[in-house]
This record gives sequence, structure tokens and C-alpha cells, in this order.
Amino acid sequence: MATLPVYRWRLAPDGYATRRQLRALGLRPGGQDVAATVERPRRRRGPLVAYLYRVDLAKPVRPMTPGRWAALAKANAARRVCPECRQDAGYVIPASLGMCTTCAFPDPCDLSRSA
Repeated sequence: MATLPVYRWRLAPDGYATRRQLRALGLRPGGQDVAATVERPRRRRGPLVAYLYRVDLAKPVRPMTPGRWAALAKANAARRVCPECRQDAGYVIPASLGMCTTCAFPDPCDLSRSA
């Protein structure tokens, strides 16, 4: 296996791009292997590494079909429903809580009224 070229941060030659940069251009890697890496040095830990892909081999992003739009809308709607109270919270439920903020942090005054 051949080793990948490694470039310093911001010194990669033209013709290479990260996934985000490809996406901003309306492209995707399209099955190609990583062509090079960029390393950003850090003081106390290992370097940050970004994978680069060749822009000339990238393919256009696939268009969203009505079925894909519907599946995405359904998945996003499911992320808004609280598993505790089963109501739409109006925002994406934080993974750290696992439930809406109303269920996670009940108001003590409301609990005494219901008892």
C-alpha cells in the first residue's frame, strides 16, 4: 500500500478538497479513496488530521427526491417527540437529556398542585 502525501495546514496544493469543501462546491467524493492528508499541529496532543479528495474525480451531489425529502422530514419529526410525555417539544430533544426540558426539569410548584 502506498503512503499518502501529508501536507501542512493550509499548504495543500490546488485540486484537493475536504468533504466539506467538496459539498460547498456541490460535489461528493464519489467512491474515491483518500488522496492526501493535511495535518494541523497541536501543542499537547497529536496533530489534527483532515482527509483530502481529488476535485477532478469528485461527482455531483445526488439530488433530493420526494421520497428522500419525506424520509428526512419524518426522521426530524421523530427527534422532536419526547419519549417521556410523547409530545412534540418544538425543538430537537437533546441527546444528553433524552427527554424534553419540561420532563427533565419539572417545576416543583407544578408537582405540589397536582398532588
